[in-house]
Amino acid sequence: MPDTFADLPALATPMLRPVMQALRDVILSRDPSATEVIRLGHRAASHGPGPEKMSQAYAYIMPQPCWINLGFYRGGPVLPDPTGLLDGAGTRLRHVKIDAVNDAATPALLTLLDAARRERLAALGILSPAPQK
Repeated sequence: MPDTFADLPALATPMLRPVMQALRDVILSRDPSATEVIRLGHRAASHGPGPEKMSQAYAYIMPQPCWINLGFYRGGPVLPDPTGLLDGAGTRLRHVKIDAVNDAATPALLTLLDAARRERLAALGILSPAPQK
C-alpha cells in the first residue's frame, strides 16, 4: 500500500503533529487540486500539480526534531520574501521553520506558498507567468 499522510505525523513529536496537519490543511485549501505524495523514506509530503518531486512539486512538509519545515522546491531562492521567512542556502530549496499552529497561515507564509505554486505552474506551462512590475 502507498504511504499516506496519516503515516507521516508519527515521525514528528506529538506537539508538532497538529502543526503538520495545519500546514497540510493550508496547502490543500489554497490548492485543492494539488497532488500529494508521501515519501516516508524522505520523511516528507510533497505537493504540486503532479507527482514528480523535483520537477512538479512546489512545496513539502518535513518534520524536524523541534519544528516542521515548510519547504519550497525549485524557486525557493527566487520567491518574494520581504519579511525574511525563508531559511537555507541551497541553490534550489528553501524552507520556513514552523513550530506553532498559529504560524501555519500567516499572510507572509501564504504569499510564499502562492508564489511557489505560481512559479511551478508557469514553469510547467500550465499557467502564464505573472507580468513583471
